Amino acid sequence: MKHLLNTLFVTTQGAYLAKTGDTVEVLHEQQTKLRVPIHTLGSIVCFGNVTCSPFLMGMCGEKNVMVSFLTENGRFLARVHGPVNGNVLLRKEQYRRSDDVAASAEIARALVIAKIANSRVVLSRALRDRPDTAGKDRIEKALVEMGQHLDDLKYPKPLDTVRGLEGMAANAYFDCFDNLITANKDVFTFLLRNRRPPLDNVNALLSFLYTLLVHDVESALEGVGLDPAVGFLHRDRPGRPSLALDMMEELRAYLADRLALSLINRQQVKPEGFQKTESGAVVMDDDTRKTVLIAWQKRKQEEITHPFLQEKIPLGLLAHVQAMLMARFLRGDLDGYPPFLWR
Repeated sequence: MKHLLNTLFVTTQGAYLAKTGDTVEVLHEQQTKLRVPIHTLGSIVCFGNVTCSPFLMGMCGEKNVMVSFLTENGRFLARVHGPVNGNVLLRKEQYRRSDDVAASAEIARALVIAKIANSRVVLSRALRDRPDTAGKDRIEKALVEMGQHLDDLKYPKPLDTVRGLEGMAANAYFDCFDNLITANKDVFTFLLRNRRPPLDNVNALLSFLYTLLVHDVESALEGVGLDPAVGFLHRDRPGRPSLALDMMEELRAYLADRLALSLINRQQVKPEGFQKTESGAVVMDDDTRKTVLIAWQKRKQEEITHPFLQEKIPLGLLAHVQAMLMARFLRGDLDGYPPFLWR
């Protein structure tokens, strides 16, 4: 089992990352702020005006530590990694399945079933915790509608039908998402999902967490030798990590949505930490991003019993386990891909 390796998030603008022996040194204004041994890291994520020395990037490539560059507000720009590792036969099989619409539909169906099921658990638990909530009727209606979509997915469907059911279930889920928010409702209101750019505080927080999740899934897929760009539910598009987006769907509600709701409802993120720019986009300030990153890393330390493996794992390994199971399925070791189903 892969050890739980940490992600180094660098948010200080003007920071410079350098190689010092076998450590990553973070400097700011010519002063050393941090030194981290390379063997303790799984990846490095740089936000905004953060630069790296070529020698550090070379060491990261050798040690299989992915370096990602994002804008200050979390939009993905690029990533640096070393030579592609993994079995070429595995990737060739991945490409064959992706080109086969029927095979893609079966894998996509498993992913969408998990996404809808896990989203329903988020709603069910909200009803259980607050049975007298004002939005009870809307939540119950969404649960029924999403349950019907799950029934529709019990049997093979064409890929476009799978996508259509996924979209309808997502609409039902987000239609009542605002009813799950209980604190600071005047500034944390969710009307609909929007991105590129996010237009309200809740969407800004969700988009940031989804970016972190996609990064972790990409890293996990690279680690088992799969190509993050070639997916089954999401089709190929230059610059899009389609398979990472596919596999994020089953983890999105459990890892990202729950954390966003917790941060808002426990008032760990403050209204003043969000600002609207002249373009209408909402961005988080540096302190809020740091709060979210710390909460994300703490969340990844929590342990669960994996429903398929029946072994205890830290949540930080969940994406790695699912990537391993996808690779085993594509190699023919498993009859079907077992998505993560939260119980």
